[in-house]
Formats: sequence, C-alpha cells, structure tokens
Amino acid sequence: MKKEKIKFEGSLGDMLSAEIHFPADDHPHNYVIFAHCFTCNKNLNAVRNIILGMTKKGFAVFSFDFTGLGQSEGDFADTNFSSNIEDLIKAADYLKKNHKAATMLVGHSLGGAAVLMAASKIDSIVAVATIGAPSQPDHVLHLIDDGKEEINEKGEAEVNIGGRPFTIKKQFLEDLQSKNNLKKIEDLRKSLLILHSPQDQTVEISNAAAIYEKAHHPKSFVSLDGADHLLSKKEDSLYAGEVIATWANRYIEKSEQKKISTESQTVAFIGNKDEKYTTQIVAEGHHLVADEPENVGGNNFGTSPYGLLTSALAACTAITLRMYANRKEWDVEEILVHVDQDQRYDEDSSECESDNSKITFFDRSIEIKGNIDDKQRKRLIEIANKCPVHKTLESKIKVETEEK
Repeated sequence: MKKEKIKFEGSLGDMLSAEIHFPADDHPHNYVIFAHCFTCNKNLNAVRNIILGMTKKGFAVFSFDFTGLGQSEGDFADTNFSSNIEDLIKAADYLKKNHKAATMLVGHSLGGAAVLMAASKIDSIVAVATIGAPSQPDHVLHLIDDGKEEINEKGEAEVNIGGRPFTIKKQFLEDLQSKNNLKKIEDLRKSLLILHSPQDQTVEISNAAAIYEKAHHPKSFVSLDGADHLLSKKEDSLYAGEVIATWANRYIEKSEQKKISTESQTVAFIGNKDEKYTTQIVAEGHHLVADEPENVGGNNFGTSPYGLLTSALAACTAITLRMYANRKEWDVEEILVHVDQDQRYDEDSSECESDNSKITFFDRSIEIKGNIDDKQRKRLIEIANKCPVHKTLESKIKVETEEK
C-alpha cells in the first residue's frame, strides 16, 4: 500500500504518529479513519490487513497510534476513553484540513466503542463499522481486575495487558464507568455495520447483539465465525476489510474519479520493505493485488505476476470463444480454460544442454459445454489460437523501459 507518514497534534497536545494508506492509483474516492484496539498500535498485522482490504476498493485509510501508544508522544497513564474520542476528532480535523473530510469510521475492540461515541461529533461521517466492539467501554475493566484494588487505593497501578506493562490511573477507570455508549448508539443516525465473532473470548458476542438492538436502521451484522478477538488469522482480517469496503459502497458517495497519473493502461505500486512483495495494481480502472507465495517471502495476498499472465491468456481465450460462439449462434453453455506456465526444454530443439535453452510453455486445455458437434468443437479450438493474447505471446515482443 502506498502510504504517507504524518504527525498531528492529539487531544492532550502531544504529537501523534499516523499513516494514510492510499489505493494504488493515489486517488481515493473516500477517506476512512481507523481506530485500533485498546493498547494496540497501527502496526498490528490485523490492522494492516483490514486496511489493505479497503484500499483495494479505492478507499484511503487514516490510522494512528493513540496518545502514549506505539510511536505517538505522550504518557498512556494520562489518557482515558474520552481522550481517545478526542484524538479521533483531531484526526478528522487533520484530514479535513489537509486532504478531504472522512466519511467513515472503523473501530476494532475498544476502538469500536470509541468510533460509536465519536461519530456524532464529526459531521462528515455517514458510515460506521465496528469489529469485536464492546457495547459499553467499561467492558475492558475485566482486563485489569488484578490492579483495580491498588488503583483505587493508591490512585494508579502498573498492570499487565496482553503481556505488556501499562500504568493505569484512577481517572481512567472513572472515565470508562461514566460513559453510556448504548445511549449514544440509540441517538446515532449513521449507517452501521457490526462485525463480531461468536467465538470471541475477550468481548462476548452478546455485545454485538446489544449494539444492534439499540441502533437504528440502516444497520447490518456480519458474523466473523471462527475468528479470535484480534483477528490473528490473516484470512479473517482481510475478509473484514473487504466486507467493510463492499458494505460501505451502498452508503457513501463516490466523487468523480480523477484519472490515474499515467497514460498507460496499468499502474502497479509496491510499498516499503514491510509490505514485502504485495503490489497494488489499477488496470483500466479496476483494482487488483499481486503478490508472491509465503514460501518465497511474500504475503500471498494476491496472485503472482505469472499468475496474472496465465490469467490474461485464459481470460482472453474464453472471451474470444464466447464472442465467436455468440456470433455463430451456437449453443455453448460454458467455457472453461485451464492454463499452466512452465520453463522446460523444447523437444523439437536440438539445444537441450543448459538452462538457457529452456523456453516458456503455456499449457492450455479447454472445456466447452453445450449442444455442439465435433466439427464445431474443432473450429472453436482453432479460434482459441487466434485470441489476441495468444498471438501476442507467440509474437516477437520487446519491452522498452524509461524512468519517469
């Protein structure tokens, strides 16, 4: 993902670390603010995957570390739920002044509770999505049960949350207990999507039911069946991001898209080393993702470049056959084109002594289902060899490269 690293002033006056993740064409149709889970940070793998799922659909996503967390300045002990909400409002102000007003909030866990409270305070927001969110913010107090007594007696205590030490002050507890999220949800007039796992052991599924019951329509629920609270499985977090992006399309307005800053048919973008080989592509206005398998160091978020190449041959073959069959008015119901790519020696060549003499083979097999005779089938196979991509691959090709 292409991203811009920034800093903005948070609610307590500290500089907060943030990133804006852009779609590959650098022209998002809407901006989203993402609020991560309690004590997490913007670099959590699940956060990155959710963001990827949304940038693939043309959104720009603003993610940041709350005060005192991750790379943001400040002392976590001085923060509370109210300051997190104000940090969200500050993030929205930054976007509005420097890019474009956010139209959507997405929050995970306590971040979900925070976006439900912040949404009514940000006029530009039209849609809200929560992931594993508690119906009331004081739900997180069970995470610090061991330190409550000391906090109440001494005013603060160091507690262990998720294997990390945090100093929690009494004002933090009091602030959480003073908030009535369900009342805010009842008054919320924004489109709402609730995602929650029935197997969530940290925030029980009953919280999703409570939020849904209080919210007004339009509201939707999606079960993240089998996922844990942190969406630690890659497929769960990617799914969440893609579902949110698809759902939001019904409620947001898309401004007229600017042209990609290239006159080419396709633009591909790859980010820094943390993104590994994940590559975002815009091809003729359509968003794609290419990647490499995990066994060669990739994320396996998309098909490989050779997979895209074989896809081009398979798709072009299928389209060419469909066009021909339609024109002839033949009764062809389905066409399946299977393609494999390999490097091997040409049996018809006498040069088989080194790897340099290997050539690229595309092995294509075609299934044609329908009420056609053998002569028609034979003709369709002949037509397959005339598809434009096939002819391009067998022609002399030259790639000319220049630096822009």
